[in-house]
Amino acid sequence: MTPRALHAIEAAEFVVGYHTYMSLIKDLIADKKQVGTGMKQEIERCAKAVELASEGNNVVVVSSGDPGVYGMAGLVLELIGKLPEEKRPQSEIIPGLTAANTSAAILGAPLMHDYAVISLSDLLTPWELIKKRAKMAAEGDFVIALYNPRSRGRATHLDEICDILLAIKAPTTPAGIVRKAGRNGMSFTITDLAHLAEQDVDMQSTVIIGNSRTRVENGRMITPRGYEL
Repeated sequence: MTPRALHAIEAAEFVVGYHTYMSLIKDLIADKKQVGTGMKQEIERCAKAVELASEGNNVVVVSSGDPGVYGMAGLVLELIGKLPEEKRPQSEIIPGLTAANTSAAILGAPLMHDYAVISLSDLLTPWELIKKRAKMAAEGDFVIALYNPRSRGRATHLDEICDILLAIKAPTTPAGIVRKAGRNGMSFTITDLAHLAEQDVDMQSTVIIGNSRTRVENGRMITPRGYEL
């Protein structure tokens, strides 16, 4: 969390968010009016936040990581846009640290060159399109960061993506897994693409797969930027 985000939460009257994310900052928001909802209730949650803000309240919507990366920023802006112009509240998107950047710092420096971020959740995106994106990112030799890599309902998605990548990338390509990036209980593993699918990976994990030049030195992933040493 950035200081700017912290200050916004401290100044707010209402805090709106997903129950799980709000529980991570429960001590910070104990004295705030709270509106929490569960998974798949994103529209209801953000609509309530916009409604409260349009009534003149100081409202923050909290997302994990950065609100503009698989967060609620876009949905909030869409809902504000549906209001009559005279009722639209002022809004500000306050950036945070998304999981790819936080995980990269833990693993070393794997994102020093061009990279693609792909979510393996097919709740809102067709699975065939996700697989196509992964294939094209591999063909472009991007470093690839995977969000939502595996869940009980999507137990084989990561395996399928690994198979797609292994048809293009070398099996020795370094791959890192960070679980609970930036939170209590954080842990990480560095392996390679050939052994990635057999690792302990869940919804709280972020996976970073290197490009053709990524290497591991002293236990850290490095993707060279191209400087001559």
